[in-house]
Order: sequence, then structure tokens, then C-alpha cells
Amino acid sequence: METDKRWSLAGKTALLTGGTRGIGRAVVEELAKFGAKVHTCSRNQDELNACLDDWKSHGFVVSGSVCDASVKDQRDKLIQDVSSAFSGKLNILINNVGFNIRKPTVEYSSEEYASIMSTNLESAFHFSQIAHPLLKASGVGNIVFISSVSGLVSCGGSVYAATKGALNQLTRNLACEWASDNIRTNCVAPWYIKTSLVESVSFPMLCFSLN
Repeated sequence: METDKRWSLAGKTALLTGGTRGIGRAVVEELAKFGAKVHTCSRNQDELNACLDDWKSHGFVVSGSVCDASVKDQRDKLIQDVSSAFSGKLNILINNVGFNIRKPTVEYSSEEYASIMSTNLESAFHFSQIAHPLLKASGVGNIVFISSVSGLVSCGGSVYAATKGALNQLTRNLACEWASDNIRTNCVAPWYIKTSLVESVSFPMLCFSLN
């Protein structure tokens, strides 16, 4: 399908975390279709290689690294890879990686809580911190957080929802704080998308607004 000729990301660079499945993979392909050079990551080397081969066959300029976004040292290494690949400048950072454990609140272990928090929230916060110099150096930086409807209404599990609500507020803060660095910050909060993250979820789900 042809891309809209009114839009072009030719010459732009982008990092998207968790780009081999679901929403992440779709966004990687859209960015590449519009001409951006994209770097993404996955915890699984074989899955990453398969995607890179597929993208290459379509003429997309996409590179990748193995990275567990919940691990600080691996996040640092990913940004080093991106800085090297894009000559110290980055136009777009999309914090997409995330997962969920669905169970009643009283049943979460401290390890499960910490795992969801580190993957969904801490990684997005830290990636934004360490990518800031690259985004600022580009002259026109953009951050997009992939949140969820769970951050706005009651559904999907309390810990997951807490991480997504925090991303919504982090977006507001960075939009103000980093505007003077010419870095725009936005957030997208999708409803349930049928990806591997929600394969076990029965549809439709009931959600309850706080309003």
C-alpha cells in the first residue's frame, strides 16, 4: 500500500523498543514505509533476526539489537548501539515495550510487581533519560509513550494499570520540561489490540471509568 505523499520521514532516525511483535512491529513498518531509518530491539535473537530479514526483503532500513528492557545495563548498551548507528542523533524514541500479569491484586508477589514496573515504567523513564542527549542533538526530537486504556479506566490488572497511568503523567511532565530542548512528548493509549500480549484474554472485556 502506498504511503501518503504528504508525509515523509526521509532522513529521520527512530528507536522503537519491543518492535518484533504486535503494535511495535506495525509501528516499525509504518516508520520505515515513510522513509525513516529504524532501530528496534527484542529479547529473542531468533525472532529479531527473522523480522530483520523480512524487513530487508521489503526494502525497509531497519537494524536491531538484543535487549531486555527491564535490565539497566542492557538499556545503556542499546542506547550506545543507537548512538553509534545514527551518529549521535535521534529524532524519534517510541517507548513501546511492556507486558502484563493478570490476577487479583492481593495475589501479586513482590517479584511480579517489580517485573511489571521495571519493564513497563522504569524502562520508559530510563530510556527517555539516556536518549535525551541524542534527541536534543537532532534539533527536532520526539518521544512517544505507548500507554493503554488501562491507565485511564479500570481494566487489565492493577499493577499494569498503575504503570500506564504513570506513563500518562510522565508524558505531561516531559512535554513541559523538555519543550525548550525542542523535544515533543506524546502518549498513545490504545484499547485492547489482538496481539500476543492479550491472547489469553476473553473479549469483550468490561472496563469501568473513574468519572
